[in-house]
This record gives sequence, C-alpha cells and structure tokens, in this order.
Amino acid sequence: MLKKKNILTVLAVFVAALGFAQQQPVYSQYMLNTYLVNPAVAGAEGLTAFNLTARKQWAGYVEGPSTYAVSAQTRILKTSFRNRSRLIKARVRKRRPSGKVGLGGFIYNDINGRVRRTGLQGTYAYHIYMRDYQLSFGASVSFYQFSINVKQTDTYDIEKGIYDPLIGKNQKISPDANVGVLLSNEKFYAGISATSLFQSSIQFGGSGNPNDAYRILRQYYLIGGYRIEPYKSAFAVEPSILFTTNERFQRALDFNVKGYYKQDYWVGVSFRTSGAVVMMFGARYQKFTFGYAFDQSFSDVSTLAKFGSHEFMIGYKLGETARRYRWLNRF
Repeated sequence: MLKKKNILTVLAVFVAALGFAQQQPVYSQYMLNTYLVNPAVAGAEGLTAFNLTARKQWAGYVEGPSTYAVSAQTRILKTSFRNRSRLIKARVRKRRPSGKVGLGGFIYNDINGRVRRTGLQGTYAYHIYMRDYQLSFGASVSFYQFSINVKQTDTYDIEKGIYDPLIGKNQKISPDANVGVLLSNEKFYAGISATSLFQSSIQFGGSGNPNDAYRILRQYYLIGGYRIEPYKSAFAVEPSILFTTNERFQRALDFNVKGYYKQDYWVGVSFRTSGAVVMMFGARYQKFTFGYAFDQSFSDVSTLAKFGSHEFMIGYKLGETARRYRWLNRF
C-alpha cells in the first residue's frame, strides 16, 4: 500500500504540473539558439548550425527535471555564380533554389521525476528579404511520447488484492504542430510563435474515458532583442526579452542583458518574473560556441532547488565566412 501511495503522489504532482505550470521544456540560453522557441528561425542566419543543450534543474534533488536537446538548422542557398556558369556551359537545365527556404530538426528528451517526454520535430521555414530586414515564416510538425518509469507491482493494492488501473501501458505517440513568425536584421530580431497547436491529450490508464486524459496546453512565445554596438568598440550589449503565456493566461516574462567582448566572449544576467535569476557565461572558438547558465530560484520550489539549476550548451556553425550579414548578397 505504501508503494502505491508513493506512485500516486508522484503522478499527482505531475498532473498538477500539467494543469497549472509551464508544460514545455525550460531553457535559459535560448538567446543563443532561438530556434528552440520559434520555428521561423530555421535558416534565418543563412548558416548550417548544430546545437546540443543539457539542462539539470534542482540540482541535489534526485527526481529533479532534466532536459537534453539536439537541434540542427540550415538554409538552402542559391546556386553560386561559379556553379551556375558550369551548368550553363554543360547545358544542364536544373531548377535553381530560390535561397529563401530553411530547414530544421529538433530532438529532445525531457525527464520530470518518473515521467519522461521524448519528442521529434521537423521544420520548414520561408524567408523574404525586405530592404534591410528579413521576414521569416516557419511551421513544424512534431511527435512526442510520454512514458512512466513505474512497474506494475508498484501499484498493487494489498487491501483490494488488485493492481491499480490508473497506470496502463499506453504510450501512444501523439502528433502536434508549431508555427512562428520572425522579423530580423543584423542587430535586431523580434518574433512570435505558438507551440502545441493540437493540444494533444495524455492518458495514463486504459479506461478510454476522455475525462481521465490530461491536455497539453497551447503555449505562446514573444521574443525580441537588439544588439548595441558603439562605433569602433570591441564591446557590445544586447538586451532581450521573452514573454510566455498559455491557454489559461498563465504568464511569465524574462528580462535579459548580455555583454560581449569582440563577439567571442560574453556574460549575461536574466531576471524571471516566475521567481529566478540566471547568470550566463560563454565563449566562441573558431566554429564552436560554448555556453553555461546557472539558475537560482526564489519561488515556492526553492526548497528543492537549493543548489540551483545548471545548463550547458555547445554549438557548431558552418558557412559563416561566406555569408555575412549582408542580407541581399548573402543568400
């Protein structure tokens, strides 16, 4: 009976999280990879980029949330002048790419106690040049699966002599979709996006009763940032914000400020209205980017987060030397 109560307690906490808290994975260094919150970012820079993120929340608490994510994005560029000349001489008729299409992919594994959420996402983006700005549209199709690390013997009810039917082996893969819009140039970006458009339901038992299912709420993101670079200075400052809300109008706002030195080193701080302060550090070496963030919570969960939350990020970019921030000639 004791085991059953423990398991039900874990599930009760998880169900409460589904109903009253942010259901999407949490990231602190989304400024370095905004594709995590907006599909329109895929290919917006005209580069091929790979990013790996590992996050451990509430360090010191055994069943604290943890997230692991791998993303990739690229731009299908126009045929170069040299290659076009070769095709003309060889009399090869081939449809040339417009240079406006971006593609992306995203795999993540989000663990919250005994509950695991694994997801896969594919993205198509379209970018339109407008004078000194670029307007981007993106849409993603995703599939995810919830699973619970609970054995059937853990739910045995000694008094009734039966196994609790609350937890079944239902691990159905659920489809979903995300959309986003982004306006950007060399120093500025602003975008809005929505995730979990289908608001898929999760059901732990095998009853088949829709009332026993728990729905993933649709999430909305508003993100923006501006880089301030004094003339002929090695230093730069980039303030940014991230506003999130869901179908129940539960809101959160991040205020971020990052300082750069020669574009290769940075330090930043983020204040979250949900009750946390984040310190960020990073460096770039050749084609690699390294970032670290430490979150200290001051909310109701601070008793579980005595050692804070830690996030590591590694990025790798290709094509940066060939495609600078000259939007017209770049693609």
